[in-house]
Amino acid sequence: MEVCANVDHCLHQKATSETSGEKSNGEIRTDVAVEETKLSSVSNSVIIPKIVENGIHAENSEKSNENEATTKKREQEEENVRRAFGPSRESWLLRLFECKLFDMSIAITYLFKSKEPGVLSYIGNRMFSFNPSDVDFYLPQIVNLYIHCSDVAEALQTYLISRCRECPQFSLQLVWLLTSFCTDNRKKSLGVKLKNLILSEELKLKLPPLQNRVHVKKSHHRSYSDATGCLQVMPGSSAANLLNPSKTLGDLSSGHAFDNGCICFKSCAGICNDLRGEKITCHCGAPRLTAEYEFVKHLISIGARLQTFPSKDIKSQRLMAELSMLNLNLPARVWLPIHSFKHMIIRVPPGAAVLLNSKDKAPYLVYMEAVEVFGDINSIPIPTKLSNTLRQTRSEENLLNFSHHRSSSGNINLIPPVDDDNDCWTQEDDDISSQYRCAKNVNKDRDTISQVSQDSSAGEAVFVAAGDIRRRLTESINAPKTNFALDPEDPSAAVLKEPWDEKVMRIRESSPYGHLQEWRLIAAIVKCGDDLRQEMMAYQFLVSLQKIWEQEGVPLWVRPYKILVTSSDSGLIEPIVNAISVHQVKKHSKMSLLDYFLKEFGSTVSEAFLTAQRNFVQSCAAYSVVTYLLQVKDRHNGNILLDSEGHIIHIDFGFILSTSPKNLGFENSPFKLTLEFVEVMGGIGSDMFEYFKILILQGLIAARKHHERLVTLVEILQTNSQLPCFKTGPSTIKALRERFHMNLTEEQLQLLVNNMVDDSLHSLTTRLYDGFQYLTNGIL
Repeated sequence: MEVCANVDHCLHQKATSETSGEKSNGEIRTDVAVEETKLSSVSNSVIIPKIVENGIHAENSEKSNENEATTKKREQEEENVRRAFGPSRESWLLRLFECKLFDMSIAITYLFKSKEPGVLSYIGNRMFSFNPSDVDFYLPQIVNLYIHCSDVAEALQTYLISRCRECPQFSLQLVWLLTSFCTDNRKKSLGVKLKNLILSEELKLKLPPLQNRVHVKKSHHRSYSDATGCLQVMPGSSAANLLNPSKTLGDLSSGHAFDNGCICFKSCAGICNDLRGEKITCHCGAPRLTAEYEFVKHLISIGARLQTFPSKDIKSQRLMAELSMLNLNLPARVWLPIHSFKHMIIRVPPGAAVLLNSKDKAPYLVYMEAVEVFGDINSIPIPTKLSNTLRQTRSEENLLNFSHHRSSSGNINLIPPVDDDNDCWTQEDDDISSQYRCAKNVNKDRDTISQVSQDSSAGEAVFVAAGDIRRRLTESINAPKTNFALDPEDPSAAVLKEPWDEKVMRIRESSPYGHLQEWRLIAAIVKCGDDLRQEMMAYQFLVSLQKIWEQEGVPLWVRPYKILVTSSDSGLIEPIVNAISVHQVKKHSKMSLLDYFLKEFGSTVSEAFLTAQRNFVQSCAAYSVVTYLLQVKDRHNGNILLDSEGHIIHIDFGFILSTSPKNLGFENSPFKLTLEFVEVMGGIGSDMFEYFKILILQGLIAARKHHERLVTLVEILQTNSQLPCFKTGPSTIKALRERFHMNLTEEQLQLLVNNMVDDSLHSLTTRLYDGFQYLTNGIL
């Protein structure tokens, strides 16, 4: 009876720690360490067969009789564990694992801390009961433990393989993370073995019995589709070679670079099922992962090639040419992994993409047209390829032909020659010119073309290629309608300033696929040459803090953006729409931050201004807590965004914890707080400024209640890590833990917050760093 009382008391303290913060997960782990041996001795003979049974269950989930047997067997095994401990001596560690409070955040902590095989095996089996999205959030930590801890890898192997069989998206995310974290490329390493197993396409769900399968004749070939109807067969190739997926996958000039060669939709059974509205399942053995893997690889390679060009103008032209080449191979069963809803990419509007500001790299923002799909993407037919006009089709033909005339460095000729005078101009060009003249009647400002025409009338004749005129006229008509002028040195400002809804409407009206009901516009930032693993860790930290503040009722606002790491030096970033940097605000509006707020939201007593001011304060306080805890550096105004509702959003977490630009450690203020920010709040001593300090205090109090969860999130990724933020070793985690100030009372913490606000506001290093960025990079 005494043991049961202790169990109930411990569980009560666990529940209390989740709401009041009096007891953390780490403390519970210390209390229950003595129970792990008991659980291990019983679980080794019970839980490992249970994991194997769960793997079989994942492969045969459609069979109801096996589901019932699985449920009965699980209940019997859990009952055996309870009987082993006895009703009065039941391990409260096991009770913790079975209670409703047990979630993936606690599970990942025990996977990291525990050394008992039985505990690890039980958690590996328990992961099948968690929501897949909850497990996916901790996938970087899972991968790092899998690579560097063999006992954890053994416990997780069954779960990971089962998920890979079911979900191609999960398989590719796992491959990319394994590529990023595997520093040991030996074939015998656990990470390399798992990655090669996934890429071999051997992990697939079992097919139905043979009598229900579609029989495909070996002599059948996929028909010459519309996507390649305009392509000319190059010398030395044939139509059969172009449509052979083993030879065309990854070859942009084939028009089928992302075609996995599935023939199930062209078979009689597939056509009949499609007409009846029934699901079509692929039985031909076509690869599930290769097309998407090649698609993302090509996006990354474009960024790598752009780095070799000297000026932004040439890079922009090359970007349009590369994306036009990519368009030849769409639609296809590919998607952007940073977006959670299921979709299929059908087109990339090349003119909508734009280069982002970077001194040495060439990150770019690309917009893509997609159709939302429901169910498995491999069971949905690809939309028919459409083109706006005949001229567009002929342009794609020329692009394909000229793509084969490359220099030894592999560069594409950006200015294709003109075939003859008849091909220089079409009726559609006359229509574009007519639209342009109408637009000019509304706006009398002269552009570059009219200026060239006027200057040339008094001197020597100037010849302009028809293709160049065509491009510039189209850009003039389709340019986003914003109050920021197009700047060749900062082309992204006007693009980002355009409201998202207007951009969607504008691109949809000009798209040949705009009539589709499930049409969507999505976007991604492609980065090459930067390690995004620290960005990914910062994203997890932000999401965790966001959930904590919501749970504790603290009105702080952050905007985490998703990160997809594809290797140790490349990846994709979710763009934040309806937001521009503070630097772009000041540069293009020629105003202070307060004046810009007054222009955008009205007078200081208007409801719109007061709402935007409150949003500014709540977001500024939230990111002050984040930048303090993670010690985020490089906080110039180019890395701070301002959205259309008044929130500020910090981006670029490349320098966190123990790193800083050039390792100078120059920015030593707790967080970025300037006089301009305080002016928007109403000035020092105003109600909103005092509210700002109260929010920081509330945010820190809520965060330190759950500090163990946040610290463990970072600590797991430190294991055998080569990331720059962990260069100081264990002292990095120790310093992070100390910044939660667990030894201070709330009154002492309030005094600390007031001092941090004063230090940040009057920080000399903040002003000097902003001045340095202005002198070296022109950042205001």
